[in-house]
Amino acid sequence: MGRVIFDIETVGADFDSLDPAVREYLLKWAENEEEEERIKESLSFYPLTGEIVAIGMLNPDTDKGAVYFQTPGDMLLPFEENSIRYECGTEKEVLEKFWNTVKAYDQIVTFNGRAFDCPFIMVRSAVHKLKPTRDLMPYRYSNNGSHIDLFDQLSFYGAAKRKFPLDMWCRTFGIKSPKAEGITGYDVKNLFKARRYVDIARYCAGDLTATKEVLSVWENYIKLQ
Repeated sequence: MGRVIFDIETVGADFDSLDPAVREYLLKWAENEEEEERIKESLSFYPLTGEIVAIGMLNPDTDKGAVYFQTPGDMLLPFEENSIRYECGTEKEVLEKFWNTVKAYDQIVTFNGRAFDCPFIMVRSAVHKLKPTRDLMPYRYSNNGSHIDLFDQLSFYGAAKRKFPLDMWCRTFGIKSPKAEGITGYDVKNLFKARRYVDIARYCAGDLTATKEVLSVWENYIKLQ
């Protein structure tokens, strides 16, 4: 059934809400207060201390997609903007919708999905006792192309001396960055606390569009056929 791009947005738990043993473990090697604060601010990077608040999916060939997102205590009716359908639910429901959708596609496309999105999705799914419907982490150097991670491709599987985020590639290729609207991944936690759930969902959709444009550059001007 073709290919699909996906991307996630996450938030970390409030540090003080974590089990005392977990807090002790996380701060074990912090040498000063600055390092402690950095650790507390990085909880959204790990599925053990964070959760998924949005998953976006986009078919780059039809420009149709969906964003599944959390709206705690404020369930919204589904709506559509720019061929993207927005649906809300709990983290478990968001993950169920993702797995039910992704299984239909032959190829998945991500930006840094191997290092972040895919492991995060799989671990959070296990937390909710949800079984994967397809392999998100096939052999990295496989020729079948079932997972195209543009972070890998644009760093030439690590051969490039420095690795850059999606925002930098967008700026390099003249593509509108998802950060152009003034929101970054670091803002998601505060937006979530402020109940600006739709803003998070739209930011996630922006990541999908940017990834689609970067994919097009890679396919047309870098990838060897």
